[in-house]
Amino acid sequence: MAHLVVSQFQVSVAVPVGRDTTVRRSVFKTNNLSFGDRSWVPVYSLDLKSRHAGMRNGRIVCMSVQQAGKSKVSVSPLQLEDAKEPPLNTYKPKEPYTATIVSVERLVGPKAPGETCHIVIDHGGNVPYWEGQSYGVIPPGENPKKPGAPHNVRLYSIASTRYGDSFDGKTASLCVRRAVYYDPDTGKEDPSKNGICSNFLCNSKPGDKVRITGPSGKIMLLPEEDPNATHIMIATGTGVAPYRGYLRRMFMEDVPTYKFRGLAWLFLGVANTDSLLYDDEFTKYLKDHPDHFRYDRALSREQRNKSGGKMYVQDKIEEYSDEIFKLLDGGAHIYFCGLKGMMPGIQDTLKRVAEQRGENWDEKLSQLKKNKQWHVEVY
Repeated sequence: MAHLVVSQFQVSVAVPVGRDTTVRRSVFKTNNLSFGDRSWVPVYSLDLKSRHAGMRNGRIVCMSVQQAGKSKVSVSPLQLEDAKEPPLNTYKPKEPYTATIVSVERLVGPKAPGETCHIVIDHGGNVPYWEGQSYGVIPPGENPKKPGAPHNVRLYSIASTRYGDSFDGKTASLCVRRAVYYDPDTGKEDPSKNGICSNFLCNSKPGDKVRITGPSGKIMLLPEEDPNATHIMIATGTGVAPYRGYLRRMFMEDVPTYKFRGLAWLFLGVANTDSLLYDDEFTKYLKDHPDHFRYDRALSREQRNKSGGKMYVQDKIEEYSDEIFKLLDGGAHIYFCGLKGMMPGIQDTLKRVAEQRGENWDEKLSQLKKNKQWHVEVY
Protein backbone atom coordinates (compact mmCIF):
# COMPACT_ATOMS: atom_id res chain seq x y z
CA MET A 1 0.00 0.00 0.00
CA ALA A 2 1.26 3.47 -0.84
CA HIS A 3 0.97 6.15 1.82
CA LEU A 4 -0.26 9.50 0.47
CA VAL A 5 0.79 12.37 2.69
CA VAL A 6 -0.72 15.80 2.03
CA SER A 7 0.48 18.82 3.99
CA GLN A 8 0.15 22.53 3.48
CA PHE A 9 3.21 22.72 1.28
CA GLN A 10 3.92 19.24 0.02
CA VAL A 11 2.49 16.18 -1.63
CA SER A 12 4.52 13.05 -1.09
CA VAL A 13 4.15 9.34 -1.55
CA ALA A 14 6.01 6.85 0.59
CA VAL A 15 6.82 3.73 -1.38
CA PRO A 16 6.94 0.71 0.94
CA VAL A 17 10.40 -0.70 1.37
CA GLY A 18 11.46 -4.05 2.65
CA ARG A 19 14.08 -6.70 2.29
CA ASP A 20 12.73 -7.64 -1.14
CA THR A 21 14.32 -5.30 -3.68
CA THR A 22 11.52 -5.83 -6.19
CA VAL A 23 9.70 -2.55 -6.76
CA ARG A 24 5.98 -2.52 -7.35
CA ARG A 25 5.28 -0.61 -10.51
CA SER A 26 3.10 2.47 -10.36
CA VAL A 27 2.26 5.39 -12.57
CA PHE A 28 3.02 8.92 -11.49
CA LYS A 29 0.90 11.51 -13.27
CA THR A 30 2.30 15.00 -13.81
CA ASN A 31 0.47 17.93 -12.27
CA ASN A 32 1.27 21.58 -11.62
CA LEU A 33 0.68 22.35 -7.96
CA SER A 34 0.69 25.67 -6.12
CA PHE A 35 0.31 26.25 -2.40
CA GLY A 36 0.31 29.93 -1.55
CA ASP A 37 3.43 31.36 -3.13
CA ARG A 38 5.13 27.98 -3.51
CA SER A 39 5.01 25.97 -6.70
CA TRP A 40 6.69 22.87 -8.09
CA VAL A 41 6.78 21.78 -11.70
CA PRO A 42 6.31 18.96 -12.30
CA VAL A 43 4.83 17.24 -9.28
CA TYR A 44 3.98 13.57 -9.59
CA SER A 45 0.86 11.99 -8.18
CA LEU A 46 0.26 8.28 -7.80
CA ASP A 47 -2.27 6.69 -10.12
CA LEU A 48 -3.54 3.78 -8.06
CA LYS A 49 -5.78 2.58 -10.89
CA SER A 50 -2.98 1.72 -13.31
CA ARG A 51 -1.75 -1.58 -11.98
CA HIS A 52 0.37 -2.58 -14.93
CA ALA A 53 1.98 0.67 -15.96
CA GLY A 54 5.76 1.12 -15.95
CA MET A 55 7.99 3.31 -13.86
CA ARG A 56 9.41 6.53 -15.18
CA ASN A 57 12.59 5.54 -17.02
CA GLY A 58 12.42 2.24 -15.12
CA ARG A 59 13.06 4.07 -11.85
CA ILE A 60 11.03 5.08 -8.86
CA VAL A 61 10.34 8.81 -8.67
CA CYS A 62 11.22 10.19 -5.26
CA MET A 63 8.12 12.14 -4.37
CA SER A 64 9.88 14.53 -2.01
CA VAL A 65 12.08 15.64 -4.89
CA GLN A 66 10.15 18.75 -5.87
CA GLN A 67 11.29 20.04 -9.23
CA ALA A 68 11.33 23.82 -9.07
CA GLY A 69 11.08 25.80 -12.27
CA LYS A 70 13.62 28.45 -13.17
CA SER A 71 11.93 30.80 -10.71
CA LYS A 72 13.14 29.82 -7.27
CA VAL A 73 11.01 28.62 -4.38
CA SER A 74 10.47 30.97 -1.45
CA VAL A 75 11.46 29.67 1.97
CA SER A 76 10.64 30.45 5.58
CA PRO A 77 11.28 31.36 8.30
CA LEU A 78 14.07 33.63 7.11
CA GLN A 79 15.19 33.99 10.72
CA LEU A 80 17.13 30.78 10.07
CA GLU A 81 19.61 33.03 8.25
CA ASP A 82 20.22 35.25 11.28
CA ALA A 83 22.57 33.07 13.33
CA LYS A 84 26.27 33.91 12.99
CA GLU A 85 27.39 30.45 14.07
CA PRO A 86 25.92 27.04 13.21
CA PRO A 87 23.81 25.26 15.83
CA LEU A 88 25.79 22.48 17.52
CA ASN A 89 24.60 19.60 19.71
CA THR A 90 21.28 21.15 20.62
CA TYR A 91 20.18 17.66 21.63
CA LYS A 92 22.59 15.17 23.17
CA PRO A 93 22.46 11.35 23.39
CA LYS A 94 21.22 11.35 26.98
CA GLU A 95 18.40 13.75 26.11
CA PRO A 96 17.53 13.26 22.42
CA TYR A 97 14.67 14.94 20.59
CA THR A 98 11.73 12.77 19.58
CA ALA A 99 10.87 13.57 15.98
CA THR A 100 8.34 12.02 13.59
CA ILE A 101 8.82 10.18 10.32
CA VAL A 102 7.04 11.97 7.46
CA SER A 103 7.92 9.63 4.60
CA VAL A 104 10.25 6.84 3.56
CA GLU A 105 10.90 6.50 -0.15
CA ARG A 106 13.08 4.13 -2.14
CA LEU A 107 15.52 6.16 -4.24
CA VAL A 108 17.07 3.51 -6.44
CA GLY A 109 15.84 1.38 -9.31
CA PRO A 110 15.35 -2.42 -9.33
CA LYS A 111 18.83 -3.14 -10.75
CA ALA A 112 20.69 -1.27 -8.01
CA PRO A 113 22.74 -3.46 -5.68
CA GLY A 114 21.20 -2.81 -2.30
CA GLU A 115 18.54 -0.36 -1.25
CA THR A 116 18.81 3.35 -0.49
CA CYS A 117 15.98 5.39 0.98
CA HIS A 118 15.12 9.07 1.27
CA ILE A 119 13.69 9.67 4.73
CA VAL A 120 11.95 12.89 5.71
CA ILE A 121 11.79 13.65 9.44
CA ASP A 122 9.59 16.29 11.08
CA HIS A 123 11.45 18.06 13.89
CA GLY A 124 8.88 20.82 14.24
CA GLY A 125 11.53 23.49 13.81
CA ASN A 126 13.06 22.48 17.14
CA VAL A 127 16.33 21.01 15.84
CA PRO A 128 17.61 23.57 13.32
CA TYR A 129 20.77 22.84 11.36
CA TRP A 130 22.92 24.19 8.56
CA GLU A 131 23.76 22.58 5.23
CA GLY A 132 26.59 20.07 5.62
CA GLN A 133 25.76 19.06 9.20
CA SER A 134 24.66 15.68 10.53
CA TYR A 135 21.96 14.31 12.78
CA GLY A 136 22.49 11.44 15.18
CA VAL A 137 19.83 8.73 15.30
CA ILE A 138 19.25 6.41 18.25
CA PRO A 139 17.38 3.29 17.10
CA PRO A 140 14.87 1.75 19.51
CA GLY A 141 15.85 -1.19 21.63
CA GLU A 142 18.64 -2.19 23.96
CA ASN A 143 22.36 -2.13 23.27
CA PRO A 144 23.37 -5.81 23.22
CA LYS A 145 26.83 -4.92 24.50
CA LYS A 146 25.46 -2.78 27.35
CA PRO A 147 22.32 -4.40 28.78
CA GLY A 148 19.83 -1.80 29.93
CA ALA A 149 21.43 0.97 27.87
CA PRO A 150 20.15 2.36 24.57
CA HIS A 151 21.87 1.74 21.26
CA ASN A 152 24.77 3.95 20.28
CA VAL A 153 24.13 7.02 18.17
CA ARG A 154 24.52 6.61 14.41
CA LEU A 155 25.43 9.74 12.46
CA TYR A 156 23.81 10.59 9.12
CA SER A 157 24.64 13.54 6.89
CA ILE A 158 21.57 15.70 6.35
CA ALA A 159 20.38 15.67 2.73
CA SER A 160 18.31 18.86 2.78
CA THR A 161 18.79 22.56 3.36
CA ARG A 162 17.93 24.15 6.67
CA TYR A 163 14.41 24.70 5.29
CA GLY A 164 13.83 21.02 4.58
CA ASP A 165 12.00 19.47 1.65
CA SER A 166 8.81 21.38 2.51
CA PHE A 167 10.73 24.71 2.61
CA ASP A 168 9.27 25.66 6.01
CA GLY A 169 12.18 24.90 8.34
CA LYS A 170 10.37 22.03 10.06
CA THR A 171 11.83 18.93 8.42
CA ALA A 172 15.18 17.32 7.67
CA SER A 173 15.95 14.59 5.15
CA LEU A 174 18.36 11.68 5.40
CA CYS A 175 19.78 9.50 2.63
CA VAL A 176 20.17 6.01 4.10
CA ARG A 177 21.45 2.79 2.57
CA ARG A 178 20.06 -0.32 4.18
CA ALA A 179 22.96 -2.31 5.66
CA VAL A 180 22.42 -6.01 5.01
CA TYR A 181 24.85 -8.77 5.96
CA TYR A 182 25.24 -11.88 3.83
CA ASP A 183 27.00 -14.97 5.19
CA PRO A 184 30.12 -15.50 3.05
CA ASP A 185 29.73 -19.29 3.22
CA THR A 186 26.03 -19.68 2.48
CA GLY A 187 25.42 -16.43 0.60
CA LYS A 188 22.23 -15.99 2.60
CA GLU A 189 21.20 -12.92 4.54
CA ASP A 190 21.80 -13.03 8.27
CA PRO A 191 19.27 -10.61 9.81
CA SER A 192 20.99 -10.84 13.20
CA LYS A 193 23.98 -9.00 11.72
CA ASN A 194 22.11 -6.43 9.65
CA GLY A 195 22.62 -2.74 10.41
CA ILE A 196 20.30 -1.90 13.28
CA CYS A 197 19.80 1.81 12.61
CA SER A 198 19.66 1.76 8.81
CA ASN A 199 17.07 -1.03 8.82
CA PHE A 200 15.02 0.76 11.48
CA LEU A 201 14.96 3.91 9.35
CA CYS A 202 14.27 2.15 6.05
CA ASN A 203 11.48 0.11 7.64
CA SER A 204 9.85 3.14 9.28
CA LYS A 205 6.34 4.27 8.38
CA PRO A 206 4.85 7.79 8.37
CA GLY A 207 3.98 8.72 11.95
CA ASP A 208 6.66 6.57 13.57
CA LYS A 209 8.80 8.26 16.20
CA VAL A 210 12.57 8.60 15.91
CA ARG A 211 15.05 9.91 18.49
CA ILE A 212 17.58 12.32 17.06
CA THR A 213 20.61 14.18 18.40
CA GLY A 214 22.69 17.06 17.11
CA PRO A 215 23.12 18.73 14.80
CA SER A 216 26.85 18.13 14.65
CA GLY A 217 29.79 18.91 12.40
CA LYS A 218 31.49 22.00 10.99
CA ILE A 219 33.97 20.62 8.45
CA MET A 220 31.37 20.25 5.68
CA LEU A 221 29.61 23.58 6.18
CA LEU A 222 29.09 25.44 2.91
CA PRO A 223 31.28 28.57 2.87
CA GLU A 224 29.02 31.41 1.71
CA GLU A 225 31.28 34.45 2.12
CA ASP A 226 32.00 34.50 -1.61
CA PRO A 227 28.93 33.79 -3.78
CA ASN A 228 31.26 33.54 -6.80
CA ALA A 229 33.32 30.69 -5.35
CA THR A 230 33.88 27.31 -6.99
CA HIS A 231 32.78 24.19 -5.10
CA ILE A 232 34.03 20.78 -6.29
CA MET A 233 31.97 18.03 -4.63
CA ILE A 234 33.06 14.38 -4.75
CA ALA A 235 30.80 11.63 -3.44
CA THR A 236 30.29 7.90 -3.45
CA GLY A 237 26.78 6.61 -2.82
CA THR A 238 24.97 8.21 0.09
CA GLY A 239 27.90 10.59 0.49
CA VAL A 240 25.96 12.79 -1.93
CA ALA A 241 23.64 13.78 0.94
CA PRO A 242 25.25 17.09 1.99
CA TYR A 243 25.69 18.13 -1.64
CA ARG A 244 21.97 17.81 -2.25
CA GLY A 245 21.52 20.41 0.50
CA TYR A 246 24.17 22.69 -1.02
CA LEU A 247 22.65 22.49 -4.49
CA ARG A 248 19.08 23.08 -3.38
CA ARG A 249 20.29 26.19 -1.55
CA MET A 250 22.24 27.35 -4.60
CA PHE A 251 19.72 26.63 -7.32
CA MET A 252 16.26 25.82 -5.96
CA GLU A 253 15.60 28.12 -3.01
CA ASP A 254 15.11 31.87 -3.00
CA VAL A 255 17.36 32.86 -0.11
CA PRO A 256 17.64 36.67 0.03
CA THR A 257 21.04 36.59 1.74
CA TYR A 258 22.66 34.03 -0.59
CA LYS A 259 22.67 34.48 -4.37
CA PHE A 260 25.05 31.91 -5.82
CA ARG A 261 26.92 33.01 -8.94
CA GLY A 262 29.92 30.68 -8.85
CA LEU A 263 30.49 27.13 -10.09
CA ALA A 264 29.29 23.94 -8.42
CA TRP A 265 30.80 20.75 -9.85
CA LEU A 266 29.51 17.39 -8.64
CA PHE A 267 31.27 14.05 -9.14
CA LEU A 268 29.09 11.10 -8.08
CA GLY A 269 30.30 7.51 -8.03
CA VAL A 270 27.78 4.63 -7.88
CA ALA A 271 27.50 1.09 -9.26
CA ASN A 272 25.10 1.64 -12.16
CA THR A 273 22.40 3.91 -13.56
CA ASP A 274 19.75 2.46 -11.25
CA SER A 275 21.95 3.41 -8.28
CA LEU A 276 22.05 7.14 -9.08
CA LEU A 277 20.68 9.26 -6.25
CA TYR A 278 18.66 12.47 -6.80
CA ASP A 279 19.61 12.31 -10.47
CA ASP A 280 16.42 14.12 -11.58
CA GLU A 281 17.27 17.09 -9.40
CA PHE A 282 20.88 17.30 -10.52
CA THR A 283 20.00 16.89 -14.19
CA LYS A 284 17.50 19.73 -13.92
CA TYR A 285 20.11 22.05 -12.40
CA LEU A 286 22.40 21.14 -15.29
CA LYS A 287 19.69 22.15 -17.76
CA ASP A 288 18.64 25.34 -15.98
CA HIS A 289 22.06 26.55 -14.79
CA PRO A 290 24.65 25.30 -17.33
CA ASP A 291 27.05 28.14 -16.56
CA HIS A 292 27.05 27.44 -12.84
CA PHE A 293 26.68 23.66 -12.49
CA ARG A 294 28.56 20.63 -13.81
CA TYR A 295 27.66 17.03 -13.12
CA ASP A 296 29.83 13.96 -13.79
CA ARG A 297 28.84 10.39 -12.96
CA ALA A 298 31.16 7.40 -12.45
CA LEU A 299 29.23 4.15 -12.96
CA SER A 300 31.61 1.36 -11.96
CA ARG A 301 29.56 -1.48 -13.47
CA GLU A 302 28.67 0.28 -16.70
CA GLN A 303 31.61 2.50 -17.65
CA ARG A 304 35.29 1.87 -18.32
CA ASN A 305 38.23 4.06 -17.44
CA LYS A 306 41.05 4.86 -19.86
CA SER A 307 42.84 1.65 -18.89
CA GLY A 308 39.80 -0.51 -19.59
CA GLY A 309 39.02 -1.11 -15.91
CA LYS A 310 35.93 -0.15 -13.92
CA MET A 311 35.14 3.55 -13.77
CA TYR A 312 35.46 4.83 -10.22
CA VAL A 313 35.10 8.39 -9.05
CA GLN A 314 38.89 8.86 -8.90
CA ASP A 315 39.06 7.98 -12.59
CA LYS A 316 36.60 10.77 -13.37
CA ILE A 317 38.71 13.14 -11.28
CA GLU A 318 41.78 12.14 -13.27
CA GLU A 319 39.95 12.89 -16.54
CA TYR A 320 39.53 16.50 -15.45
CA SER A 321 42.64 16.75 -13.28
CA ASP A 322 44.25 19.72 -15.05
CA GLU A 323 41.06 21.75 -14.75
CA ILE A 324 40.54 20.72 -11.13
CA PHE A 325 44.09 21.67 -10.14
CA LYS A 326 43.75 25.05 -11.84
CA LEU A 327 40.49 25.67 -9.96
CA LEU A 328 42.12 24.71 -6.67
CA ASP A 329 44.99 27.08 -7.41
CA GLY A 330 42.33 29.75 -7.89
CA GLY A 331 40.81 29.14 -4.46
CA ALA A 332 38.16 26.49 -5.17
CA HIS A 333 36.79 24.42 -2.30
CA ILE A 334 36.89 20.64 -2.68
CA TYR A 335 34.72 18.26 -0.65
CA PHE A 336 34.81 14.48 -0.18
CA CYS A 337 31.95 12.52 1.37
CA GLY A 338 31.24 8.79 1.39
CA LEU A 339 32.83 5.55 2.50
CA LYS A 340 36.32 5.98 3.90
CA GLY A 341 37.57 3.45 1.35
CA MET A 342 37.18 6.09 -1.36
CA MET A 343 39.98 8.28 -0.06
CA PRO A 344 43.14 6.18 -0.69
CA GLY A 345 42.34 5.85 -4.40
CA ILE A 346 41.51 9.53 -4.70
CA GLN A 347 44.62 10.60 -2.79
CA ASP A 348 46.80 8.35 -4.97
CA THR A 349 45.27 9.87 -8.11
CA LEU A 350 45.77 13.44 -6.91
CA LYS A 351 49.35 12.70 -5.87
CA ARG A 352 50.15 11.16 -9.25
CA VAL A 353 48.62 14.11 -11.11
CA ALA A 354 50.53 16.58 -8.92
CA GLU A 355 53.81 14.83 -9.66
CA GLN A 356 53.05 14.91 -13.39
CA ARG A 357 52.57 18.64 -13.02
CA GLY A 358 55.88 19.00 -11.21
CA GLU A 359 54.20 19.73 -7.86
CA ASN A 360 54.70 18.23 -4.41
CA TRP A 361 51.32 16.83 -3.38
CA ASP A 362 52.02 16.79 0.35
CA GLU A 363 52.91 20.47 0.26
CA LYS A 364 49.89 21.28 -1.89
CA LEU A 365 47.55 19.36 0.42
CA SER A 366 48.97 21.15 3.44
CA GLN A 367 48.31 24.49 1.76
CA LEU A 368 44.74 23.51 0.81
CA LYS A 369 44.03 22.57 4.42
CA LYS A 370 45.63 25.78 5.68
CA ASN A 371 43.44 27.80 3.29
CA LYS A 372 40.33 25.85 4.45
CA GLN A 373 39.72 24.62 0.90
CA TRP A 374 39.86 20.91 1.82
CA HIS A 375 36.74 19.33 3.36
CA VAL A 376 36.51 15.60 4.16
CA GLU A 377 33.76 13.59 5.87
CA VAL A 378 34.03 9.83 5.40
CA TYR A 379 32.64 6.94 7.40
